[in-house]
Amino acid sequence: MIYITGDTHGDVRRFSTKSFPEQKEMNKCDYVVVLGDFGLVWDWKGESKHEKNWLDWLEDKPFTTLFIDGNHENHDRLSRMPVDIWKGGKVHKIRPSVIHLMRGQIYDIDGCKIFTFGGASSHDIRDGIFEPGDPRIKRWYYDYTKLFRINKRTWWEQELPSCEEMNEGLENLEKAGWKVDYIFTHCPSTSTTTLIGDGLYEQDRLTDYLQGIKERLDFKKWFFGHFHIDKQINDKEICLFEQIHRLMNTCNRDFE
Repeated sequence: MIYITGDTHGDVRRFSTKSFPEQKEMNKCDYVVVLGDFGLVWDWKGESKHEKNWLDWLEDKPFTTLFIDGNHENHDRLSRMPVDIWKGGKVHKIRPSVIHLMRGQIYDIDGCKIFTFGGASSHDIRDGIFEPGDPRIKRWYYDYTKLFRINKRTWWEQELPSCEEMNEGLENLEKAGWKVDYIFTHCPSTSTTTLIGDGLYEQDRLTDYLQGIKERLDFKKWFFGHFHIDKQINDKEICLFEQIHRLMNTCNRDFE
């Protein structure tokens, strides 16, 4: 079984047995996918006590947790982790059953071909990205009208992909004959961003890259997060936030 949900931002209580009772029938060969902004690989000093406690809690769950990266991850920490091959694609194993699905990969999971591409542009940086030690940080810390982030502390330029990551994604899609079952991303394509972004989310090189893929790739459904809404956009694109949706057991059947 594969379940999918949106941004958790370090708060994974939606996977408690009370909120997610389906897990009682699951095992480690069943999966819960977080569509970016997982938020438990975040602290710039290294794995914090908060992160360790919740990662260990997820590891003890009967299912396997998978996540793609969003724009609220510590990309420096992720990039330093060993790369493994899992289900046909590259991964970072945060715990044996808490796994980061890397950008531009195609995985064979539960009989489904799934293309993943994390990352997104942060929109909460209106007032700037500051270097550590900038006096404005202390002055504005409790001013909730200010939208700023701190370089290498709460913001990383790798939130948008490199040319190497984008090229690897295209190469993997070419090998797959430009056909997969599902797409999992954090942000959507440019056309979908324009449709539902309400002016808050802007076009960038990642949304343009995903637009090119959207126009060429044969796929069944595309799931993304980032917008903090639960909404079916059209017959193929679905935005998830707090809801947990299940894919049917085989890819010969459609989305439940």
